[in-house]
Amino acid sequence: MAAPEFTTRSKVVPLAGAVTWRQSLPGPMVFTNGVFDLLHRGHVEYLEAARGLGAGLLVAVNSDRSARQLGKGPDRPLIPEADRARLLAALLAVDRVVVFDEPTPFQLIDVLRPDILVKGGDYTAATIVGADRVETWGGRVVVVPLVPNCSTTSLVERIRGTR
Repeated sequence: MAAPEFTTRSKVVPLAGAVTWRQSLPGPMVFTNGVFDLLHRGHVEYLEAARGLGAGLLVAVNSDRSARQLGKGPDRPLIPEADRARLLAALLAVDRVVVFDEPTPFQLIDVLRPDILVKGGDYTAATIVGADRVETWGGRVVVVPLVPNCSTTSLVERIRGTR
């Protein structure tokens, strides 16, 4: 008898799937977003901390087009959006992944109405897109400290020998 298939592919969903999942959560939903190009330890620790804040964690991933608009460099992202989404879905801390094509995740935040909005320590509550909106419906905003010396940019520089 063949072993049952194990896959986390089903964790990558369109917005409608995220809404359905959100409605089924027994407790607070945590939302975060980013490019997540070249997944590293800092990402994992950040996502684990975010997941610990609620009943489920949704990660919104910038599409390739959206990521290029962030000005991280002409050749970024290095990893295509579908691959970045799948890598995130494979993490135990991540419950759902949605790829978004807009410049910011504001529309997703408005539709999903997360209870907790999380970003990394390179942000402040004042610079987090959607923070004021989340607070208007009684949610909270959390900034998770960065892991020192752990960023995609520094990793890319090290690989290229420019650092």
